[in-house]
Amino acid sequence: MIKSFRQLSLSAQIFIGLIGGVLFGILLVGAGQISDSVSVGITNYIVPAFDIVKRLFINALKMVVVPLVLVSLICGTCSLSDPKKLGSLGGKSIALYLLTTAIAITLALILANIFDPGANITMEQTDYVIKNAPALTEVLGSLVTDNPFKAMASGNMLQVIIFALLFGIAISRAGKSGEKIAEFFDALNDVILKLVTIIMHIAPYGVFCIMAVVIYEVGFEAIAKLAIYFLLVAVTLVIHAFLTYPTLLTLFAGLNPVMMLKKLRPALLFAFSTSSSAATLPVTMEVCRKRLGIGKTTASFSLPLGATINMDGTAIMQGIATVFIAQMYGVDLTITQYLTVILMATLASIGTAGVPSVGLVMLTMVLNQVNLPSEAIGMLLGIDRFLDMMRTAVNITGDATVACIVSKSEDDFDPEIFNDPKAGFDFEKVEEPNKA
Repeated sequence: MIKSFRQLSLSAQIFIGLIGGVLFGILLVGAGQISDSVSVGITNYIVPAFDIVKRLFINALKMVVVPLVLVSLICGTCSLSDPKKLGSLGGKSIALYLLTTAIAITLALILANIFDPGANITMEQTDYVIKNAPALTEVLGSLVTDNPFKAMASGNMLQVIIFALLFGIAISRAGKSGEKIAEFFDALNDVILKLVTIIMHIAPYGVFCIMAVVIYEVGFEAIAKLAIYFLLVAVTLVIHAFLTYPTLLTLFAGLNPVMMLKKLRPALLFAFSTSSSAATLPVTMEVCRKRLGIGKTTASFSLPLGATINMDGTAIMQGIATVFIAQMYGVDLTITQYLTVILMATLASIGTAGVPSVGLVMLTMVLNQVNLPSEAIGMLLGIDRFLDMMRTAVNITGDATVACIVSKSEDDFDPEIFNDPKAGFDFEKVEEPNKA
């Protein structure tokens, strides 16, 4: 049984781990209702043990994010001999990311006004502590770091990206000295990608523990209290993932969206279980290069940028949550306020870090712009974990879509890999350990 499990593709193993974790979490919830002593035992022993594995796995993924982004961006940038190429690549990527985010928030506002998720909802008292979202001027003013090592240590991805781009440009213009440095980073990039592969092979067990803990701690009761809001966000996320992205992929790149979604499964499962675009980035880059045929240069630039500024799922949540809270307090938003929400949610997505539930913090900035009370966010906290898992998967889908479009337009795309159903299967296949 164990041997046959190891022979499955990585995406199949992760899916089994995900479903197994959900079922085990439900089992723990049921067992906890048998008696207080059983509940205490689960809370004090089983859940902490699973939580340790969960944190070790997520930390292992996050451990390689900064090195991967830094090194891959440097490699991609220094390989561009023409500065105009970098400008074209960056301009297309940013424009498409902003376009998809604007579409996402607009779709969210339209559906929220049609279905009125905040109607007949009573405000509940919560102990949620409101955190101040950074001002837009602060986000823009801190794009360039005064200490790149501090930026890398704190995981400030926007600063890391800009430093890597500048460093890569400097390497490309440094002549023979730059060539030596470029060779070093190319070799280092290969080593980091091998480290990513090693970490991905423990993913099924990490995903199992993540889902078990989430189901036990959050439960399904929280969803029932805010069912309309939950379903509306979930449905909007699905529409955006399966209608907006496929339409853009077909129109701008002429590619088969079904093929892309099928091949993207490993990254989507990672995103769903970790709720972190940043933690999923190593997997996204591997999948996009080996299974979707996206070139190294485009993947090294567009995907880290997307994991940092492309938060369509978060924008959808912020749009619906804003209308939900306004309706709950009986506030009628004006056209100007709706336009403000679209603008602020789009800009807020740029300053949103790719970590779990940070969208709720950025939501305070959106609510403040339209004079709505931020304390209502506490009501949404209980179910946000489930929605965060879904919107992270949507964010990853958006990253891959934009990368495909940009890669195709820059002639940095391999259509044979994209159209080959078996391409990149070796990426998923778990290697058997060497036997003595």
